[in-house]
Amino acid sequence: MTASTPRAILEYGLSSGNVGLVQLLGLCPLLAVSNNAVNALGLGLATVLALLVTNTAVATIRKLTRRDVRIPAFIMVIAAVVTSIELAMRAFLPQLHAVLGLFIPLIVTNCALMGRAEAFASRNDPGRAALDGLATGLGFLWVLLLIGALRELIGEGSLFAGAGHLLGLPGLELAAAGYPGFVLAILPVGAFVVLAALVATRQAWRLRRTGTAA
Repeated sequence: MTASTPRAILEYGLSSGNVGLVQLLGLCPLLAVSNNAVNALGLGLATVLALLVTNTAVATIRKLTRRDVRIPAFIMVIAAVVTSIELAMRAFLPQLHAVLGLFIPLIVTNCALMGRAEAFASRNDPGRAALDGLATGLGFLWVLLLIGALRELIGEGSLFAGAGHLLGLPGLELAAAGYPGFVLAILPVGAFVVLAALVATRQAWRLRRTGTAA
């Protein structure tokens, strides 16, 4: 992506270059943690924060880092930021940390972080890099949250179940009385089916929009 206007950065991160729905990056946490909305929200917010901070840090040090050590330096920055986020979550949201477990430190391996650091943050000022990190993170968050919400609604007939215990937000919890549930939706295969349906829906919408414009 070469466009650098704030509107273009936001549009790319949220829609046309969405890492979860278009580029299909970070699929391990996207599929593994999206069995309910609370888990999806927790990991999504952690990823937003990681992208925002790492992009800003990389843009800040970009002129101080030699080309031959640039990638290792970026990896160190990403690892330090993600470790800080994990420690903070363990301290302030221990129940959520226990549920998400290994997937929090695995944010380090999310290709979206290194991809945006190399492709955008290392070539732009900290302000634009921060906006790009925020847009990319929010794009990942809304896809992750949508998959989690759909799987939880279809699979268990609830939404944000456990928000009171895990996030301290009991007002978010919703449940449909008497819903028998559809267990396939909350099994691993359900994640693939829901993601595939979202990708297919987006493609159909784009083709229809292109056809209408033509």
